[in-house]
Amino acid sequence: MDDEPLVQVSGLHKRYGAAHAVRGLNLTLQRGQILGLLGANGAGKTTTMAMLAGVLAPTCGSILIAGHDLAKHPLAAKASLGYLPEAAPLYPELSVDEFLRHCAILRGVPRAHVNAAVARSKLRCALTDTGKRLLGNLSKGYRQRVGIAQAIVHEPDLVILDEPTSGLDPAQLREIRSLIRELGAQHAVVLSTHLLPEAQHVCDQVQIIHQGELALSAP
Repeated sequence: MDDEPLVQVSGLHKRYGAAHAVRGLNLTLQRGQILGLLGANGAGKTTTMAMLAGVLAPTCGSILIAGHDLAKHPLAAKASLGYLPEAAPLYPELSVDEFLRHCAILRGVPRAHVNAAVARSKLRCALTDTGKRLLGNLSKGYRQRVGIAQAIVHEPDLVILDEPTSGLDPAQLREIRSLIRELGAQHAVVLSTHLLPEAQHVCDQVQIIHQGELALSAP
């Protein structure tokens, strides 16, 4: 059904021994919406993002992405998402083009369509003039743009961004926030931040997490 949520998370928990990092989290998200997960450092945001992205298994609970159960059908569910972790996984010795082509192939883009997919993601992330530059020589703002470009190179339904503006200067903050708003028009976006102004600028709805639990949800 077209009105079914793109993302459905129910009763999500994550334990590390005696530590309970995430406690019974629930959320839903439609295409075209941007959800902000707010909380202080250590609140459970990054753990939640990693579980949504399928790189960390929950202790219990369920995650459905585009109708696919992430635990039972991980390949189908992960094909529908793109993920930028807090530390962007970039290879400094590669050029922007080399890295994005590598990511496109890893994400299953047919080889005949790789160059077009890379060009499209570069255009959306304002990277068209940086293709031959080495990643190790880019500024933090441009590295974040490349990180977002790799997350969308395969045109996923869901884009997950963990602290995407961390460490950026004011000009870079404005650029990345504008890019996130543009992504929200075509994808569902989940981003984590500990900054309330960040969520106010870009998010349609906000969930505040405190000690792993949902403290407040607001449209």
